[in-house]
Amino acid sequence: MFKQNNLTNIIIRDANKNDLAAIQNIYAYHVSFGLASFEEVPPDIKEISRRLSTAKEQNLPYLVAEYNGEIQGFSYVSPFRKRIAYRYVVEDSVYVSENILRLGIGSNLLSSLIDRCTVLGFRQMIAVIGDSANKASVGLHAKHGFVQTGSMPAVGFKFGRWVDSIRMQRPLGDGDKTLPK
Repeated sequence: MFKQNNLTNIIIRDANKNDLAAIQNIYAYHVSFGLASFEEVPPDIKEISRRLSTAKEQNLPYLVAEYNGEIQGFSYVSPFRKRIAYRYVVEDSVYVSENILRLGIGSNLLSSLIDRCTVLGFRQMIAVIGDSANKASVGLHAKHGFVQTGSMPAVGFKFGRWVDSIRMQRPLGDGDKTLPK
């Protein structure tokens, strides 16, 4: 399954083992220099491979964005919480190469995640955004129907300072209007 935007040559497709190095490289940048992730040490390819395998085992989307033939972003969802009552809720993550922002790659990735998770029967998607000053992520999620549902001040400590986190949420499919099957 893939989605192509002919105007910008962005192809969204399922990630595979051949994408691991590109995913690790993109994520390492965000871990090392940004506040979107509260990890402080970039995971190696072996760990990225484990995460991809876990998503596939759980039948959860893990996507990459190709732009002009190169992986320039990735996104995935994970269970929001482990307890069974949260089984219809997923948390999204979207990362784009720092060299190619503002071309719609993040938007295409998030749109594809929303579509896939809706088809899979999930009812809510949560975004946990590191740093309320992350206007790009907040704006991306708002563009796709997420609303802010809360903020958590000083929950992370990175780069020698306290960092807050914003929660945003959007319904998928019928959301809470009907009961799941």
